[in-house]
Amino acid sequence: MRALTALAVALVVMGTGIFFPFIWRSREFLKVPISLCHRNLKKREVSSPTQLLSLAKLPEPTSRAVSQAAEIMETSIQTMKCEKLQLPTDALSADLLGTIANLSGCLPFMLPPKCPDTCLANKYRLITGACNNRDHPRWGASNTALARWLPPVYEDGFSQPRGWNPNFLYHGFPLPSVREVTRQIIQVSNEAVTEDDQYSDFLTVWGQYIDHDIALTPQSTSTAAFWGGVDCQLTCENQNPCFPIQLPGNSSRTTCLPFYRSSAACGTGDHSALFGNLSVANPRQQMNSLTSFLDASTVYGSSPASEKMLRNWSSAEGQLRVNTQHRDADRAYLPFMPLRATTSCAPDPRTTMAHSTPCFLAGDGRASEVPSLAAVHTLWLREHNRLAAAFKALNAHWSADTAYQEARKVVGALHQIITMRDYIPRILGPEAFRQYVGPYEGYDPTVNPTVSNIFSTAAFRFGHATVHPLVRRLDTNFQDHTGFPRLQLHDVFFRPWRLIQEGGLDPIVRGLLARPAKLQVQEQLMNEELTEKLFVLSSAGTLDLASLNLQRGRDHGLPGYNEWREFCGLSRLETLAELSRAITNKSMVNKIMDLYKHPDNIDVWLGGLVENFLPRARTGALFACIIGKQMKALRDGDRFWWEHSHVFTDAQRRELGKHSLSRVICDNTGLTRVPVDAFLVGTFPQDFEPCEDIPSMDLEVWREAFPQDDKCGFPDKVDNGDFVYCEESGNRVLVYSCRHGYELQGQEQVTCTQNGWDSQLPVCKDVDECADLTHPPCHPSAKCKNTKGSFQCVCTDPYALGEDGRTCIDSGRLPRASWVSIALGAILVGGLASLTWTMICRWTRSDRKSMLSITERDTREMAQSGCRKSQEKGISPHRVAAQDTKQVGPCSSRVLLPRK
Repeated sequence: MRALTALAVALVVMGTGIFFPFIWRSREFLKVPISLCHRNLKKREVSSPTQLLSLAKLPEPTSRAVSQAAEIMETSIQTMKCEKLQLPTDALSADLLGTIANLSGCLPFMLPPKCPDTCLANKYRLITGACNNRDHPRWGASNTALARWLPPVYEDGFSQPRGWNPNFLYHGFPLPSVREVTRQIIQVSNEAVTEDDQYSDFLTVWGQYIDHDIALTPQSTSTAAFWGGVDCQLTCENQNPCFPIQLPGNSSRTTCLPFYRSSAACGTGDHSALFGNLSVANPRQQMNSLTSFLDASTVYGSSPASEKMLRNWSSAEGQLRVNTQHRDADRAYLPFMPLRATTSCAPDPRTTMAHSTPCFLAGDGRASEVPSLAAVHTLWLREHNRLAAAFKALNAHWSADTAYQEARKVVGALHQIITMRDYIPRILGPEAFRQYVGPYEGYDPTVNPTVSNIFSTAAFRFGHATVHPLVRRLDTNFQDHTGFPRLQLHDVFFRPWRLIQEGGLDPIVRGLLARPAKLQVQEQLMNEELTEKLFVLSSAGTLDLASLNLQRGRDHGLPGYNEWREFCGLSRLETLAELSRAITNKSMVNKIMDLYKHPDNIDVWLGGLVENFLPRARTGALFACIIGKQMKALRDGDRFWWEHSHVFTDAQRRELGKHSLSRVICDNTGLTRVPVDAFLVGTFPQDFEPCEDIPSMDLEVWREAFPQDDKCGFPDKVDNGDFVYCEESGNRVLVYSCRHGYELQGQEQVTCTQNGWDSQLPVCKDVDECADLTHPPCHPSAKCKNTKGSFQCVCTDPYALGEDGRTCIDSGRLPRASWVSIALGAILVGGLASLTWTMICRWTRSDRKSMLSITERDTREMAQSGCRKSQEKGISPHRVAAQDTKQVGPCSSRVLLPRK
């Protein structure tokens, strides 16, 4: 018995010893994801406006990589200083910083790009904007620093924003809270709207659209403080990259609004040794992830990766991708973002999440912000495809790449024409336009076209004060649509389903043409839709656009209002009387001085916003100067500006000059009548003209004769690549290129000679991106798998790819192997339990038999003893049986039963 008990105990202990560690690990595994479960299971949804803003400003992968590299480099150097390492005096030498730049991934983005040396160098601009200026190839390119027209003002001289330290005084006073400035000076109710009597809502939307063509400053890719890892959504302390907006003490909401600092550009901060000067600090600069040029990057993107996603590579006409799920009266919509991408757009409440509408995919990630912006993006998608198809029909010998590049060049030119001819003069007024922009005199290679920090962060944000709180949708008679009534702005933020499910483009475009813009009035600057309900999706909170603008200016270290007036040759405003000459509203002047205490402390965005308009303009003197200087630089410093002699022929320029935004609307919507000038508000029908009377381009001037008298003939196609035709020294030249993910092997450029092509045609070979150990395409948490023309980042179970498609994140579920282990463990435990139970049962039965055997022997001996005693006393055995009926007779094998 003791042996069997020991055996059973040993089996149980053995089974527990095998399985208990797994049980414990599983218990811990199950326990850890509980806090992450909600986040991981809904990782494709957005729970707060701050997250929505972050996703809207999230750049494409190349820009994201630059931002991350810059943060790693900056944080690495700060760590060296914070740890107070005992380094030699030359520790922060150029060599060491160069090593850090290389390891962080910054170095490739700090070196000048390699410019192509083919006959296409003067024909088509690069998608990145690089090499526009052959002597300064990074001017105007994407993922480079914004230009500084005045040195930044940081509180530590290098990178700390204005207002970072609460005890830091400016002219004896701390800067006021940006939220307090919004509440007391900028914010008004939705009903306090003065409408513009001259210009339509299209003027406002075009400004926003063009702003998204030339600048996007990505915010930090980190969501937690570099020191301590505090989540920027949860902290109200200034810990880089968190720079929260403090709320007044009597606010009914939380004590602050989350705010992430803008990404630094690689090679900036306090590590100027990289620029060969250890004695002079190189302050933090912010990055522009887009090309600076007016080149329709809103349509085509600013990187090869984004261009790859936007093009329809199966189209022989060089067209762009369109939406395959929805049509707008047989016209195209923008395609949707890939399924892997974050669904940062609000779902239609009438549908389930499984049938929700994703964000639109366009050249700029902010296309889905509001329906009017998405509508303009869609117009230009349709225009490109219309032009590409027409060009291919005119020139059957053109390759798909040629048709694409020619349509892209024309669309870019139309962006330039509409902006500089029709939009900017209305904003600056005729006098300021002549002063700061003037007539075109040709390309000037000494002009740097890079978008400036002051323009992007302050001056061109004047348009926020012209945003109407209502979205007006009109029917075919240009009256309020009975089926699709007007909406408040907060009801359309990031809701692309409203465009698709509620009438398509036409009602939105009619509303933009026939309804006036909001007029920028000093006491009516920004309505509550922008200051109280920005990007509101639920009860999770809202944002304040005015406070964001002010805080962004401080984050970038922009000098104050008076410094910029002096930069523009305007007088400094030092007294109340001087301020009152630039700002006629005395109540506004008093409020500003009560908050800022000193004129030099005034934030430049606020100062420029409240100035009196110039004659026939929609800005004051300061912003007219900054916007005018920037537009002149964008025009004169662009080698591919449409008026530059080598870009188009004389006949093509004449046709381009006939085109207009109104013509684009006629060609790409169902509207049959439009104003001649889309920016002038008009009354229907008297101010609207039939589309057949709106001038258009004659595309015949793009017809190109294919030479038939040479010995080369029509070239063969190259798999996974294409060619573009050009001429060099009178010879026909083909320049080959490969699709993204392939590399060219052989001659890039082949020339037609009397003996045929001067070399064999090249081939396009798949690039093994995973072999790049210097700049691996996947995060270390993922395994890289090469695919044809691309690569795939693979995660081990239970991890899944994050939104960037490169990083593995916790999926919030048990690994598949764990479920197998659980099943095997259950079988093992069940088997052990069954075996143990079987052994115990057998042991019990064996013990019972043993006991029975002992009892029978003892009973027999007792009976025999009793029998002998009874015989000795002369008692009959039958009488003994009668006395005890249950006793087994010792003299018989039968059981004796009692008599009845």
